[in-house]
Amino acid sequence: MIDSEASVPVDKIDLPVLKKHGVKLFLQRDDLLHPEISGNKWRKLKYNIQEFKKGGYRQIVTFGGAFSNHIAATAAAGSKFDVPTIGIIRGEESNLSNPTLSLAKENGMILKFISRTEYKQKNEETFLTKLALEFPNSLIIPEGGANADGILGCSEIITNSSDYDIVVCACGTGGTLSGIVSSLDSRTACIGVPVLKNAFFIEKDIQNNLDTINCENDNWSLNYDYHLGGYAKFNEDLHTFIEEFFKETKIKLDPIYTGKMMYGIMDLVAKNELKNKRVLAIHTGGLQGVTGYEQRYRKLLF
Repeated sequence: MIDSEASVPVDKIDLPVLKKHGVKLFLQRDDLLHPEISGNKWRKLKYNIQEFKKGGYRQIVTFGGAFSNHIAATAAAGSKFDVPTIGIIRGEESNLSNPTLSLAKENGMILKFISRTEYKQKNEETFLTKLALEFPNSLIIPEGGANADGILGCSEIITNSSDYDIVVCACGTGGTLSGIVSSLDSRTACIGVPVLKNAFFIEKDIQNNLDTINCENDNWSLNYDYHLGGYAKFNEDLHTFIEEFFKETKIKLDPIYTGKMMYGIMDLVAKNELKNKRVLAIHTGGLQGVTGYEQRYRKLLF
């Protein structure tokens, strides 16, 4: 692990199908930024942690599911930077034994479980007011870290976009893609791969993010074809693809985000839709979730 933004490696992926279609594919290894605060989570938390220190808050409060990369990373960042953290967790306390929440608790995060119905209200003013009363003087960070500071951090992912025709990343909340788009050369396109089924709301959220930061870049699109059943759902083709990709490249992908992104890229290559393009894919981390996935479906990836 490099623990340094200045030294993020970019690996060239050499596979026969890429050569056949004239595609030069590179993978930016943000998964190597830190052993626990990896990928886009390091980027999203960077300025939020600075805001916490500057603002004199008592703790960070944030949201996530039982296997959330954001919850795991926020807890790890809290431990590393001496920041008290509270996680509002969607679901039942029985999930406490899973690897993600166990690690979050080990890193000092206090976990508060709420029902799925109540969790849907997490962005509503009434809910947030109640939360602020329960946890006063808190820096409240939305699910996935998709706030202005998170987007600012993600705007630093790409430093040389003019070297590529297309940048591709997986999308959950759309915060990462918003930051990437804001930093791109106008000649470089960006494709987001939503990992949730029927996640058409993401497009509006991304546009709202870009409008808020006065970014007029419209050279981006979303491809909804690669959710492969929905968020964290098991898909045999995806599972096999990740296994084979690891055997060929020695690079681990996760089945929730980066696996779907790379699966999508390779499918587009095979369909000749990326012919003769220089493509940069972003490895946004998420590997902490592999253990929970393997336990849930009782199938090993690596």
